[in-house]
Amino acid sequence: MVSVLPVTGRRVLVSSLAAVASLVPLTAVPAVAAGAVPPPVRPEDRAPLQGADHRGDHLTVVVRHAGTERDGTYEVSCHPDAGRHPDVAGACRMLDTYTRWGRDPFAPVPPDSICTMVYGGPATAHVTGTWAGRPVDATYDRGDGCEIGRWDRMVPLLPKPGADPTGS
Repeated sequence: MVSVLPVTGRRVLVSSLAAVASLVPLTAVPAVAAGAVPPPVRPEDRAPLQGADHRGDHLTVVVRHAGTERDGTYEVSCHPDAGRHPDVAGACRMLDTYTRWGRDPFAPVPPDSICTMVYGGPATAHVTGTWAGRPVDATYDRGDGCEIGRWDRMVPLLPKPGADPTGS
């Protein structure tokens, strides 16, 4: 529908914008625009640390086949940083960097992704717990280029294969 405005130039602009908007399919509008994913928990809403029980951001990371110095079970709590992990502060900093409204930093590779067929080794990881007020249950491997990239984005929470356990 074109609005009739007193100035001719504006009428053209309005009808041009309407024409462009009609070309954008509804599937191109991200789900977050409709509010499908809630924002991360605000720092002031996080539960306080009570003894060894941190009810906010706590993750358990189980790493296998990444190498003797890197395999094991790690505990990471953030806000405040604590846990049994080679680089708790770095892991928390990386997670904070990737935590954005409407995005899951632990999301799997989309099934329709085109990935290079590069094998990154037998390393696997399983991350469980709570992050930004939401449950986490994510698995990682290095079976193709997309999965390698997904793993590498999570370093230093996940160890960098072939490096020391701190990921450096």
